[in-house]
Amino acid sequence: MMGAAGSVERRACGLEFRAAGRKLEGYAAVFGSSARIGGFAESIRAGAFSGTLQANPDILALVDHDPARLLARTASGTLRLAEDTRGLHFELDIPDTQLGRDVLALAERRDLGGMSFGFRVKDEAWPASDQRELRAVDLVEISVVQAFPAYADTSISARARQTGMTLAQRLRFLETLR
Repeated sequence: MMGAAGSVERRACGLEFRAAGRKLEGYAAVFGSSARIGGFAESIRAGAFSGTLQANPDILALVDHDPARLLARTASGTLRLAEDTRGLHFELDIPDTQLGRDVLALAERRDLGGMSFGFRVKDEAWPASDQRELRAVDLVEISVVQAFPAYADTSISARARQTGMTLAQRLRFLETLR
């Protein structure tokens, strides 16, 4: 849905989980992937986040866009964001809180719906009346979404170190992460 000028828009995406200790990682947005938003298809151009990643000193990681459900933030170093050729990659350190433990448990079970991001449009193109391309956005937050992502190509991984596993068990575990 398009918001009023300057209003925060939100997009949710699909998900894949990997855990590394108490970390979640994946993609909050994937370039060139199309999502149906109301009456139009939307995609994100490579580089759309580059300006905001350099300019915004504090981007949040939330659950379901709820500021009362904070997981991490760039200002403290507990959230790391970077654009690569695929999209907006994130890595966040899960806090040892009830919320953090709940999110990690859901991630490990692959029960979460995907990732999302909240943004303000800085530059966009409409190549057709039913097609929108985000060229530059002001990223406000990324969110772990418990259900119904808009963009199906995003991913999130919860990688947990496994101890006491046999070599065969470790190999099977690593295969599930692909």
